[in-house]
Amino acid sequence: MKQYYVYILASQKNGTLYVGVTSNLTKRVYEHKHNFIDGFTKKYNVHDLVYYKYYSKVEEAILREKQIKKWNRKWKLRLIEEKNPAWSDLYNEIVQ
Repeated sequence: MKQYYVYILASQKNGTLYVGVTSNLTKRVYEHKHNFIDGFTKKYNVHDLVYYKYYSKVEEAILREKQIKKWNRKWKLRLIEEKNPAWSDLYNEIVQ
């Protein structure tokens, strides 16, 4: 069974945010961290994984990503801080 993730990257605590969805979180964050993907995260140096959540259905993950993208900044910050108050880079947590 495939897994799907909604994730948020940040440039720093309270910095620039990026919301995405993927079926391979480790690979996707690695690509962002090493600037393999041209675009927003490369341009604004948004590389720290500060939030992620697993979904079993791709439709649920895509819907949630779209919801979060529409949220105001304050709501996104609260979502991150509920799970990750220190704004730690969670990448090492997912590669172990």
